[in-house]
Amino acid sequence: MKNITWDDSLNVDIEEINDDHQKLVNLFNLLSRAVEEKDSVDYVDAILEELITCTIWHFRHEERLMVRYRYDGLEMHKAEHNNLIEGVRAMQQMLREENRLPTSEDFEYLADWLTSHIVGQDMRLGFYLAEVME
Repeated sequence: MKNITWDDSLNVDIEEINDDHQKLVNLFNLLSRAVEEKDSVDYVDAILEELITCTIWHFRHEERLMVRYRYDGLEMHKAEHNNLIEGVRAMQQMLREENRLPTSEDFEYLADWLTSHIVGQDMRLGFYLAEVME
């Protein structure tokens, strides 16, 4: 299964956002290991629910910062956040309704989305916040 390694390429230079991202990466990797080791559907669902909850919290955290510091890219950034939540919720629904564990394709999608979002949208946000936060 896919794992994400935290390194400087994911550093957005805003400590509170980096801390959130590291938690999300750790949960993603925990989920990946649980599926790879064929843990119970209930355990995988519990990790997935924690990942969703933490992701939603993190997204609201970023969005709060964007509003506070009047970030012009708020709406596009928020739309990307909503797309990921919809995708992960669909994965969770399949798990709950069909007892189907996420596939390697699901993990590729999540890993690619998370890393590309961090190095794209979140990096731009980090540059902006570094200039305006005092």
